[in-house]
Amino acid sequence: MAIPSLQDGIDKAGSPIDLLWKPGAEPWTPEVVAREYTGWRQEQAAWHEGVALLNLSHHMYDLWIEGPGATRLLADHGVNNFEKFAVGQAKQYVPVTRHGHIVTDGILAREAENAYLLSGIPAAQHWVQYHAEKGGYDVAFETDASSAFRPGGGDPKLFRYQIQGPGALQLIEKVFGAPIPETKFFHATPVTLDGRAFKALRHGMAGQAGYEFIGPWEHAAFVHDAFLRAGEPLGLIQVGALAYATPSVESGWIPSPVPGIYTDPELAEYRKWLPLFGIEGKRPLNGSYFSGNIEDFYVSPYELGYGKMIHFGHDFHGRDALLKAKDDESLRKKVTLVFDPDDVRRVLGGGADPGFVLSYARHRVETSAGLVGVTMQTASIDPVGTLLSQTLIDAAHAAPGTEVVVVWGEHPGTGTDPGADLGFPRLRATVQPSPYDRHARTEYRRNA
Repeated sequence: MAIPSLQDGIDKAGSPIDLLWKPGAEPWTPEVVAREYTGWRQEQAAWHEGVALLNLSHHMYDLWIEGPGATRLLADHGVNNFEKFAVGQAKQYVPVTRHGHIVTDGILAREAENAYLLSGIPAAQHWVQYHAEKGGYDVAFETDASSAFRPGGGDPKLFRYQIQGPGALQLIEKVFGAPIPETKFFHATPVTLDGRAFKALRHGMAGQAGYEFIGPWEHAAFVHDAFLRAGEPLGLIQVGALAYATPSVESGWIPSPVPGIYTDPELAEYRKWLPLFGIEGKRPLNGSYFSGNIEDFYVSPYELGYGKMIHFGHDFHGRDALLKAKDDESLRKKVTLVFDPDDVRRVLGGGADPGFVLSYARHRVETSAGLVGVTMQTASIDPVGTLLSQTLIDAAHAAPGTEVVVVWGEHPGTGTDPGADLGFPRLRATVQPSPYDRHARTEYRRNA
């Protein structure tokens, strides 16, 4: 029996929206790791005030790309600058459609002159692999799915452990017996621990210093235990799946943009190539903002804050559309909404503390002018004392301090007027910059 394709799913459902719209969908959290170790509040506090260990080993999809055509393939289908891409460096890889809509970003590490590793949500990996096959590029691929989808189960090929927080460098020095050589942001340096070789990627989260340690799975338990033992007297806290899903709301990364692939007739072959049971067919949409047209959910890399990554010094798929959009004043701005704490308690907690809140719902953001924006990810941030939301909002309402309301509810989907007043509660919120964290906003990439 043939595996159903994304296009099969769309045809059966009737439209991309009817395939993806799932009111009340449970938010994604990482697989395998415990939901909480010491409690999500303490775990969030750890990377703000102490030192935290995060296990990223199980939820990343890895695609190794190697061969004489690897750089040309990635440059042809990504906006990034490949003229300045050193071995040992990583970049946020940004592929777009011919109309300039993002496909979904990923983390691309250059491991050798003609070898790369692309990691993250697998939409970008699918895009690259498809175009390699279609374009006849001289490359070879090796894949390792996330632990939830790895064929036959088994262990990942790589471990990934982040050490984050104000105490991160002290812990790292204690584990390795000396400081790691000073490393630029998103660059890696080789390290060894009792003869076991792996790498340390300079990477922070929510404004805090830290590294991501990446190496072969055979060393995973040893490295993990070494950090736990050395970290115990320093108050090291392991971060569970709930808290792990929240720092992006502070650091300004939007993890779930809708790939702009569902409607272009020229991508019909691609939709037939994609499996239905992949990220493109199963990542749900929900919230108070509803449209029957999937294109209303497409986003530009400019809206996501990726404008500085776009390198027009090379030709790439979607270049003309991005050039045209460069000065488009109608594009939305990425901001952080800070929810009114009293409204959060009233609406989500019945007057009490609502506890942990995580949502990828597209909720309507309104002013007296009507609809002005849509939320992309919302989460409880205990050190802030309320909910924060990464939001795309009309430029006229993007100034810090602007007051808005968020419509909190679940539109039922097709058959109900998208603009109908369904009696959903409103929560007051205030526009603030994105990233919300000042250090993340001003310092992260200064030494990149």
